[in-house]
Amino acid sequence: MFLWFGAAALFLLLEMATGTFYLLLVALGLAVSGTVEYAGFTLVWQIVGGLLASLIGLGVLHHHRQSKGQVATQSNPDVVQDIGQRVIVDAWDENGSARVFYRGAYWSARMDVDQAALPGEHYIQAVQGLTLILRFGEYPTADIQH
Repeated sequence: MFLWFGAAALFLLLEMATGTFYLLLVALGLAVSGTVEYAGFTLVWQIVGGLLASLIGLGVLHHHRQSKGQVATQSNPDVVQDIGQRVIVDAWDENGSARVFYRGAYWSARMDVDQAALPGEHYIQAVQGLTLILRFGEYPTADIQH
């Protein structure tokens, strides 16, 4: 019994260090296994109980994430502060990229899909690594999702 609860505590600490919910589900399953052992069931039922608790938790987590209608993090203005900010593109390279001055530094930039590479004022549509994905014109404030 103490082995199950000790392992659950270890996974709970690992969860706190990583910030994923998956290790929390493993810790939940281990705690259920310890509870099943405390109730006097055999090792097979302890494993089955822990496995079922983890799988049910995974199903609930998956359903919750799917029901929220996830927006890609790289283009979510609630996550990335740069989305919607204006930049000026002086010229585009022949490979469709540019260097833009933004927030005190030069950034690599490229046009979003189906956009013509025109010089002038653009807005940041997404950030992929250290590359700004740009669209020509003004940021459509009505498209902001909250």
